[in-house]
Amino acid sequence: MIEIKSTKGEVVHTHEGANLRGADLSEADLRGADLRGRNLRGADLRGANLSGADLSHADLRGADLSGANLEGTNLNETSLYGVMLEPSQCSAFLTALHIDFVE
Repeated sequence: MIEIKSTKGEVVHTHEGANLRGADLSEADLRGADLRGRNLRGADLRGANLSGADLSHADLRGADLSGANLEGTNLNETSLYGVMLEPSQCSAFLTALHIDFVE
């Protein structure tokens, strides 16, 4: 079983198996979760709260992040090919990628 912990060491979510590929984490409260380097390929993260989560070096290819809260999320060096987002999330997504943009 995988325990996803916040930066404070608190367990915020558990998942059977060592791999989160294709996992249903929709609506999960993953605030501050340490998901560095995790395989979340094709995971369902719709509506999940990922604020302050560390997803650096994670594999999110094909994951559905529609409606997810990405405020303060670390996406450095994260595989993002085919990620699904809603237009309203683009600003937070670009900020998480540390990309400068003009409104």
